[in-house]
Amino acid sequence: MKYTYTPRGVCSAQIDFEINDGIVNNVTFTRGCNGNTQGIGLLCEGMEAKEVVRRLEGVDCGGRGTSCPDQLAKAIKQAINE
Repeated sequence: MKYTYTPRGVCSAQIDFEINDGIVNNVTFTRGCNGNTQGIGLLCEGMEAKEVVRRLEGVDCGGRGTSCPDQLAKAIKQAINE
């Protein structure tokens, strides 16, 4: 299933991803630090959704209290709970 999430408190404006049978695929960020967000997406490709949340939740960017990886974790967590 495809999901779109609007992150808060970070440079990226949108996160799109898919979860099928508990596996994360096709993570893309709109705006943000291009190289970093591409890397995050590639590292998460094929990973179990709960593992992505476990690894990325709470990552901080510059004292903001959140980050693009943390926002992806929040997005996936929300998708799992739907």
